Amino acid sequence: MTKRALGVCYYPEHWPEDWWAEDARRMREVGIAVVRIGEFAWSRLEPARGRYDFDWLQRAIDTLHGAGLKVVVGTPTATPPKWLVDAMPDMLQVDEKGRPRRFGSRRHYCFSHEGYRAECARIVEALAKRFGEHEGVVAWQTDNEYGCHGTTISYSQAALKGFRDWLGRKYQSPDALNRAWGNVFWSMEYGSFEEIELPNLLPTDPAPAHAMDFRRYSSDAVVSFNRLHADIIRRHSPGRDVIHNFMGRTLAFDHFDVGADLDVSSWDSYPLGFLDQWADRKADFKARFARSGDPDLQAFHHDLYRATSGGRWWIMEQQPGPVNWAPHNPAPRAGMVRLWAHEAFAHGAEVVSYFRWRQAPFAQEQMHAGLTRPDREPAPGYHEAAAVAREIETLDLAEPGRGDAAIVFDYPSAWAWDIQRQGREFDYFRLVHDFYRGLRRLGLSVDFVDARQAVAAADYKLLLVPGLFTWPPGLKEALAEAKGQVLVGPRSGSKTPDFAIPAKLPPELPEPLAALKVALVETLRPDLAVPMADGTGAFHLWREMLDGVADGDILLRTVDGEAALVGRGGLHYLAGWPDEALAFAVLGKLAERAGLATLDLPEGLRLRRSGKLTHCFNYGDAPVRLSQHGIEGAFVLGADELPPSGVAILEAG
Repeated sequence: MTKRALGVCYYPEHWPEDWWAEDARRMREVGIAVVRIGEFAWSRLEPARGRYDFDWLQRAIDTLHGAGLKVVVGTPTATPPKWLVDAMPDMLQVDEKGRPRRFGSRRHYCFSHEGYRAECARIVEALAKRFGEHEGVVAWQTDNEYGCHGTTISYSQAALKGFRDWLGRKYQSPDALNRAWGNVFWSMEYGSFEEIELPNLLPTDPAPAHAMDFRRYSSDAVVSFNRLHADIIRRHSPGRDVIHNFMGRTLAFDHFDVGADLDVSSWDSYPLGFLDQWADRKADFKARFARSGDPDLQAFHHDLYRATSGGRWWIMEQQPGPVNWAPHNPAPRAGMVRLWAHEAFAHGAEVVSYFRWRQAPFAQEQMHAGLTRPDREPAPGYHEAAAVAREIETLDLAEPGRGDAAIVFDYPSAWAWDIQRQGREFDYFRLVHDFYRGLRRLGLSVDFVDARQAVAAADYKLLLVPGLFTWPPGLKEALAEAKGQVLVGPRSGSKTPDFAIPAKLPPELPEPLAALKVALVETLRPDLAVPMADGTGAFHLWREMLDGVADGDILLRTVDGEAALVGRGGLHYLAGWPDEALAFAVLGKLAERAGLATLDLPEGLRLRRSGKLTHCFNYGDAPVRLSQHGIEGAFVLGADELPPSGVAILEAG
């Protein structure tokens, strides 16, 4: 059993110094244990190159530590100051249209710029030397929100140079690159690596293998930039955790690769803002959950980011009230700030940290709520955070343990299907989330596994492989030996690593489905669904026609007689994108075959099992009686009737 903690993001440089001690005292009073500071303070830490002013940060850390708080120091590299931009203007990130980002907000740097990297190493080392062994510092956050504002990919001269060097190391010769990219098409062959340009400002699409390699290079640039921070911190601050705060639905770089250099993955959770921005969600769904958030979106990220750094994870920024950046910014329904924290703890979060302590009365985020108002009085989230602090103090919360089912997740697949969607609505995140939502509706707890490590996941009772771009070494063979139920598709194994259709046609499954071939694909308008013959649901957005399927292996057909679900033994292939009803039906049937106990949860009720504990959450706007949905046990928190925004924890007998 593990105790959990609450945190908060604090900006001492924003407030009079004579407020700091009182703020720290009140943080402790509300139940805060961890405070993140410093991630945007470069101009105050170094007003001019080489002229450091760390004394104020020393006093802030001392004040917080003196009040019994643990401190996370952020490296300030997400906000390079004006003097640095003026000294090296080519460090700026360049967008797809060739326009450099300008100074005046944040995240305006290019990951590929060697001069900027050197400046980052200098400020990080200076901070780590000064504060690395301070007894109040327990962790470091590297930079802030990699990829925010579409800044992972840069079309700068620095990126061009880095990309050419990367290609040279990968392919060794232009002839090998030409073969891999298919450059005989449209007379695109190169005579040297110096002839290669970035894949932007073109009349139409670049070669998909060219675009894919640039995505790989851009991701590698983020990974090496993060490693630069982590290596310096570990040299000068031994024993402290290295953390980065990922974002929601951000796929432009490989979080598993970044996570390999972290002790803890964290992410920034803003349920209402994410829902309002999510274009795939229909208006009536957004209206129903406008004040609570999508019932599955937060949990999806909890489980995904838990997988990126070996199981340890935090929330570094948790929404405490209305935000300022979504198209619409409603206030959370009473109780939701509490619910979101409890759900994170149920998925194994060590710390849930609210953004921010006090709402700023100035600058870009002045409309973003904090735990306290600009006048220093408590905001609604303050009282809900205090309630969570009291509750977790008395609870022994188990680690999540192994889930009932697992989903193979692959960031390169997201890049591939963005490069060649084939249909406007095809989106890797949405596809995987639809399968995840189906498992959650069944009441199952879910793990994610990196596609490159999925061989070790083949012993799950239920394993899903949706939309996998290409097969990593060993995975197909592992699926053939899997003891549980495996569901592959749609679009999985449909390309080689060089972004070509496999010679024998996809999906290239192992035995006993090795003869199966995808002979034709079609993308469907949102209003053009293909129902199943048995009425269990429909394919939408994406559909495949199969060859090489024995009649005895067809488990489900479409109304026009095509094979929709095929399987033999424990291996299955789904030849289209299922709507919610079909996903629920297919996953329910496979879970039954796998020997998993399932439920049929209403839309707003979700649960997560951790050891003997079952955590229940009501995102809906009406009370729910848990026993009516097969959820029973001794209540550790809450009661059988779960109100809107309610949380209950039950222990199995």
